[in-house]
Formats: sequence, C-alpha cells, structure tokens
Amino acid sequence: MHPYLWSLLGGLLIGAATWILVAGLGRVAGISGIAANAMFSPRESGWRFAFLLGLIVGGALFAFAFNRISPSIAPKGLLIVAGLLVGFGTVIGSGCTSGHGVCGLARLSMRSLISVVSFMAVGAVTVAVLRWMQGA
Repeated sequence: MHPYLWSLLGGLLIGAATWILVAGLGRVAGISGIAANAMFSPRESGWRFAFLLGLIVGGALFAFAFNRISPSIAPKGLLIVAGLLVGFGTVIGSGCTSGHGVCGLARLSMRSLISVVSFMAVGAVTVAVLRWMQGA
C-alpha cells in the first residue's frame, strides 16, 4: 500500500475515534487530560482507563499484525526525562497535541489554534537548529 494511503487511513481512524468519543460520551480525546484524570480523579476513571488501554493494545496489535515492531534505541533515562518534559508541557499548555490539534481545532478553539501554531513553530525551529548544529 502506498505511504499516502497509510497516512490517510491513520488520519481517518484518529478522526473516527475522536468522533466516537465525543458522540458517545461527550468527551474530548485529549490524551494528556484523559491520562491525568484517570490517575488523579477516581470519578469516571473507568472509560479513561479503557480508552488508554485501547490505545496501547490497538497499537501493539497493529504492530504485530503488520510486523512493524521497532524497539527504541534511545537510552531509558532520556526517554523518562523526555516523557516528564512532555507531561510538564501539557500542564503549562492546558492540553497536548492531540487535544489541541485534533479536537481543539475541530471545535474552532482560538486557544488551540494558538497552541498548534506555537508548537509547530517551536518544532520547526528545533529541527533547523539541530540541522545547523550537525552541519547539514
């Protein structure tokens, strides 16, 4: 299958999952909010754990089914620090990329638009700086 078709299929699945969660439970599929509330808010945590489990199990099933298992080569300590920084950033930014980019923009949220523009710009600058430092 052509890579563009895989990308299209992935986008359709994300959109469908987001819509199903909003239509079924009236909840936004921001992963950081779902994860934080699952851990720190016992009320309504059942569907949150089920959603997170579905993300993990679904990804693992597709990885096994399509033989796309690729273990990380990054040091474990670096992964932990990166995860903590991402978590801290989602608290400061009032949500994660999935919450702002997929759900917030679909709801025409100005806060999400500003967030998406901000993290896309920082990402572009980071890539440019890293390429410059590597002499590319």
